[in-house]
Amino acid sequence: MDVSEQFAKKIFSERIGGKNFGNSNQIYKFEKIKRAKREALAKFPDRVLIDMGVGEPDDMAANSSIEALAHESKKYENRGYSDNGCQEFKDAAASYMESQFNVVLDPQTEIVHSIGSKAALSILPLCFVNPGDVVLMTAPGYPVFGTHSRYLLADVIRLPLHAKNNYLPELDDIPKYILQRTKVVVVNYPNNPTGACATKEFFKKLVDMAHEHSFLIINDAAYASLTFREEDRISIFNVDGAKEVALELHSMSKGFNMTGWRLGWVCGNSKLMAAYAHVKDQTDSGQFLAIQKAAALALKNNLSIPSQNAQKYERRMNQVALVLKNCGFSVDNIKAGFFLYTQIPSAIEYSGKKINFTSAEEFAEWMIKDLGIVVVPWDDVEPSLRFSMTFGSKDTDENEIIDLFRSRMSNVEFKFRKSK
Repeated sequence: MDVSEQFAKKIFSERIGGKNFGNSNQIYKFEKIKRAKREALAKFPDRVLIDMGVGEPDDMAANSSIEALAHESKKYENRGYSDNGCQEFKDAAASYMESQFNVVLDPQTEIVHSIGSKAALSILPLCFVNPGDVVLMTAPGYPVFGTHSRYLLADVIRLPLHAKNNYLPELDDIPKYILQRTKVVVVNYPNNPTGACATKEFFKKLVDMAHEHSFLIINDAAYASLTFREEDRISIFNVDGAKEVALELHSMSKGFNMTGWRLGWVCGNSKLMAAYAHVKDQTDSGQFLAIQKAAALALKNNLSIPSQNAQKYERRMNQVALVLKNCGFSVDNIKAGFFLYTQIPSAIEYSGKKINFTSAEEFAEWMIKDLGIVVVPWDDVEPSLRFSMTFGSKDTDENEIIDLFRSRMSNVEFKFRKSK
């Protein structure tokens, strides 16, 4: 062990593993995917890799947004810190919430921008979570709020999502002694990766529980602009009493193709928002004002973009789902977003060989290496796969990709366990 390693081991915080940081042989699943992709490309350099693992839009932002960004970038007054955001973006976000969700918010006190939902979810635990608190999070789901809550010595407990309950958590199954310690419940609807949407009845029950047990609800609604049907486009604030006990996160990334722009907003009552704004002010200096102003124009003038994106993803979803169903996969009626979620087969027969699988990671690696189809495994609740519909390419159109997908899947015999 050299001197620099000895020094590093002494100063690593315990929240990231202390002296054992970096010693684990465990490889993060997305790193495994990258390695499997490299292996597949090296083994079959002339084969098209069908990448259904990418979790970001495959289109550019609208030309009008890009032009607005270029225009605003040249303004002297936009060069500096934006701190907790510009009023144009707050006003536009408030108008959007009213037009799309029939939710009225005060843009002065009830909306604060975020440098993307990931940044907001890393800041919010600092506002509300203490050591020993319980944080409940739906699983599968986006882990960032839970990761930072663990850094703060909270107990993070999963609420498993199953198809039999339409990928909504069984709220009645949460023990009373857990609810008594619960500080925050994090839900994510429309859901990543299942594509499920919450109902008003579900949100009403959760809000009533929050009032009874005094916990905060955070709904990560990053995919809310990509619902396939208007009746499924629901904000938690459509429920009476929600604003007193809930916050909601929205994003420019998914619906408006602004993933790399890193912009969204958190909204809720002024008291809760003041806490977020206070901690955020000690964490970052705000997103570039030119980005905020260009996004404000998109929220005002480009509401057709999310609708067009939703139609595109639904079209692709239906075609991919049909291929999977013909191969024996069980595919639920997905209502939003660009992910298709399904359980893995227990075994396959391919090229004269039978292969058994015990985990989604095993099956995903086989898919990448042998079929040249990139998917993301989810072993959180039951071995499942996430297929992303963001597989557009400059070189190959979507119909060609789907035809390739159909052809490769047809060469495999998939075997599934019988449902109980």
